[in-house]
Amino acid sequence: MARQIQEILIDDLDGGEAVETVAFAIDGSSYEIDLSDLNAKKLREALTPFVQHARRAAPASARRRGRGPSARAISRGKSSEIRQWAKSHGLPVSERGRIAANVVEQYEASH
Repeated sequence: MARQIQEILIDDLDGGEAVETVAFAIDGSSYEIDLSDLNAKKLREALTPFVQHARRAAPASARRRGRGPSARAISRGKSSEIRQWAKSHGLPVSERGRIAANVVEQYEASH
């Protein structure tokens, strides 16, 4: 027995026949839309002035990793300053090692 499966794309805007799936992203969300040649052209033309003035973003996988430990590292002088501030405000802070993020956030919010 032979089977043939045919996928037919329907234009998500006007219900006609679509020829491609167009992927795009905005405000951190990715989208796909099936469009005819005409509607795909309209979408690309509408976005062109924005794309021409935009910069490329890092891939989503790189953005999820965060800024990395080196970007979050606090200098020794700053650590000492934060520890003194935390102690004077009755916040628990160790003499050595990493300072808790909530303590750093409170310090930064007060300065």
